[in-house]
Amino acid sequence: MCAKVLLVRHTEVARAWRGRCYGQSDMGLSRAGAAQVRALAPDLARWKPDIVLHSGLRRAQRLAQAIAALSGLDASADPAWQERDFGSWEGRSWSAIYRETGDAMDGMIDDPARFRPGGGETTMELAARSLAAWRELPRQRGLVVTHGGPIAAIAGTLNGVPVREWPRLVPAPGDAVEIAIPDDGHCGYCS
Repeated sequence: MCAKVLLVRHTEVARAWRGRCYGQSDMGLSRAGAAQVRALAPDLARWKPDIVLHSGLRRAQRLAQAIAALSGLDASADPAWQERDFGSWEGRSWSAIYRETGDAMDGMIDDPARFRPGGGETTMELAARSLAAWRELPRQRGLVVTHGGPIAAIAGTLNGVPVREWPRLVPAPGDAVEIAIPDDGHCGYCS
């Protein structure tokens, strides 16, 4: 017997934030992102979650609340599921950050235990926080609307993927990753 958890990335953010580092900044959705919520919520509700959680940031909350309403559940916020804290990089364009720091942002994968983008969280701090939230999940059919960083960190860690390859594990906005939690505690992707 194994519990299953569906980790869903929030939908598309407001247009003004495209190309910008937004991490823990709390912005809304674009029109396309709002339309995606309306389209995805019924499908995700059919997954029949026992619990629905979200990061507390509006871009995750909106989808979680729509799924929960269709499932007859309440959506609960847990800030441990928030995206990485990018410190002073938050709200700035990625191109401006690159012009100022050059290849320094590569430190997120080249030096994951020490590099702090904008003075924020290291990659390993993000992973530790995300994995702690993961371990706190009740052994039920859970659905968590979260962000790309936590999803990649959890999937990468649980499946032994090197940190350098975690960026390829970030799902597109609105996409989901299903992970099983078998009784023996070993985790893996569900098929």
